[in-house]
Amino acid sequence: MRSFFGKFKLFGAVLIGVSGVIIYLFYNALTPKELLPVYTPAMVNAELVPQEIQHVRKYHTISNFSLTNQNGQTITQENYKDKIYIADFFFTTCPTICPIMTKNMALIQQRLGNDNEVLLLSHTVTPEIDSVAQLKKYAIEKGVDDSRWNLVTGDKKQIYELARKSYLAVKTDGDGGPFDMIHTENFILVDKEKRIRGFYDGTNTEDIDQLMTDLDILKASYKD
Repeated sequence: MRSFFGKFKLFGAVLIGVSGVIIYLFYNALTPKELLPVYTPAMVNAELVPQEIQHVRKYHTISNFSLTNQNGQTITQENYKDKIYIADFFFTTCPTICPIMTKNMALIQQRLGNDNEVLLLSHTVTPEIDSVAQLKKYAIEKGVDDSRWNLVTGDKKQIYELARKSYLAVKTDGDGGPFDMIHTENFILVDKEKRIRGFYDGTNTEDIDQLMTDLDILKASYKD
């Protein structure tokens, strides 16, 4: 009799375990996956969007580019193919928000560890000052890992077009002066299809934490 009840308890425990697994699988199947929005110009503050594209509600992607990094190498979209990346705009002589942004980008670099699915991309807004040599000096000072983080310079018009029409990251067009573009403190999260998936205050540690959380959500979306 005792043996019978022992077997019954074992069967009951197994049944409860199997039921728990089934319930868990059903719950996961029925729970909607968390996804990030795909940002378009129509979703962004009009102050950051040129008038001619403010109406765009879909299919907005980062334009192709050809710029030069801190090692004198040409950097294009091919270097970011099938990668998620975080972009921003800065200049090496900036005395205000840029040092904080660079510090936080370096923190993101550290938190990414050996993750090779995510890269970083920082564009100078004063290419006439930020030569390759200047960017290299800055990269060394700030602990930039050349294998995952490009600081890029190049044609000023191209950089401004990217900032204004692709990344939606500046408040005004340039007028030709050395410090004429009012860039924001934004970090921009870009997916593998070159679409914007999030904007974050690069000077705010809470926003950096949110970026890292959203990054995990975005990475998980590619595993389904």
